[in-house]
This record gives sequence, C-alpha cells and structure tokens, in this order.
Amino acid sequence: QVQLVESGGGLVQPGGSLRLSCAASGDTLDYYAIAWFRQAPGKDREGVVCIDNSDGIAYYPDSVKDRFTISRDNAKKTVYLQMNSLKPEDTAVYYCAARYFSCSALSSDFPSWGQGTQVTVSS
Repeated sequence: QVQLVESGGGLVQPGGSLRLSCAASGDTLDYYAIAWFRQAPGKDREGVVCIDNSDGIAYYPDSVKDRFTISRDNAKKTVYLQMNSLKPEDTAVYYCAARYFSCSALSSDFPSWGQGTQVTVSS
C-alpha cells in the first residue's frame, strides 16, 4: 500500500498561486489514480481533481477547472497540484489520496491518504 505526504501549502493573497506536491513511498505510482480533496472548516471533504493511471484527468468542481492543473511524475513518485488565481473560497486543508487505476469523486473509494496541507487565501 502506498504512503503519501503532501507539501507546499501556505498563506497566499487572492489571485496568487501555489503548487502542492504529493510524494509517494512504499509502492510504484504506475498503477494508481491520485486525487486531491479539500476540506474547509465546517464543510464536508470534497474532491477537487484526479489523475488516473493513464493520465486521464477529472475535475470535480467547475470552479477549479480553469485554475488548477494536476500532473504526475511517476519516476519521482510525485503528483503536483498547480493552483492559480486563488480565491478565498479555496481556503481548506488539501489532501492527496490514492486508489488503484481509476478516479472517483468519493473519498470513501480511496484507501490511502496523506496527512493534509493547509492552504489559506487571504489578504
């Protein structure tokens, strides 16, 4: 089973950018779909974007489709989330999660999770 560690969160002003990283260990990433989820205070965890083992990409909220980009480097066992034009409503703890092969918007479909990284968008 793969282990995941997120990094790259922080405080950014509205309109700014951040790149999150999800580093994997314990297994090759070749067979995994990796998703980013986020959870804002008082809200349910929601799927943001996912990349499957064939590099197919699924975006879940329309609000991020033109601003967020997911990519993977299997050789480095790392998945990235580039977030541009950040808005205060993007403030949340961001988690990466892994499951075999295909994407899903449901957090319950993912058995492996990182510990999360805080993203705060505020002036």
